[in-house]
Formats: sequence, C-alpha cells, structure tokens
Amino acid sequence: QAQLVESGGGLAQPGGSLRLSCAVSERLFSSDALVWFRQAPGKEREFVAAFRRPTRATYYADSVKGRFTISRDNAKKTVTLQMNNLKSDDTAVYFCAARGTWNVAYWSPIHYNQWGQGTQVTVSS
Repeated sequence: QAQLVESGGGLAQPGGSLRLSCAVSERLFSSDALVWFRQAPGKEREFVAAFRRPTRATYYADSVKGRFTISRDNAKKTVTLQMNNLKSDDTAVYFCAARGTWNVAYWSPIHYNQWGQGTQVTVSS
C-alpha cells in the first residue's frame, strides 16, 4: 500500500524550530523524489524542499534556503524536514509527496500523485 504520513507539526514562536517527519511506505520509499510542499490559507500549494534519491541531492525554495533542511533516513523509512528560525510566513499545512521518477519541474505539485494528509505548522508569538 502506498502511504505517506506526516507528523511533527504544531505551534512555534518566531525564531523557533520544528521538525516534521514523513513516514513513507515500503512501496514509495524507493521513489526518486521525496518532497515537502506547503499550503497557506487562500494560497496555492508551494514547493518547500526535495530529496533526489539517486544522487542524494537536495533542493530548496529560496524562501527557506539556509533555514530548512530535508533529510532521508533509510532505516526508519522517513523523510524529515528540520525547520529553524521560523517566520510567520512559514505558517501553512505541510504535505509530503512522492514521485517514482525525477522530473525537472520537481517544484510543481502537478507532477505528484502520492500525497500525505498534511500537518499544520503555525508560527506565532
């Protein structure tokens, strides 16, 4: 069964940190692309970070570069998003997504057909 389950969301203060985890089913863990997106109220879903399995390369949106880190744990079959120096603009529902093959437009949500249910991240004082 193909499944992605996010956890770790919650409330954080500006400047604080949160760590999101996505548990990936066996079938999906061999996907070339494991990616985090987010969607704020009234906005479109946007790319946050991607892990490209064959090369172990990572990619980030400019808005999170230097603050967020994506990583993959083969033993636990998880992909993690460490979020530091959080800002109010980071408030959104965060989604984990997978794609079997890498697409050059990895930042576009239209190329992903496997999604988790999302986890809420709220950054507020």
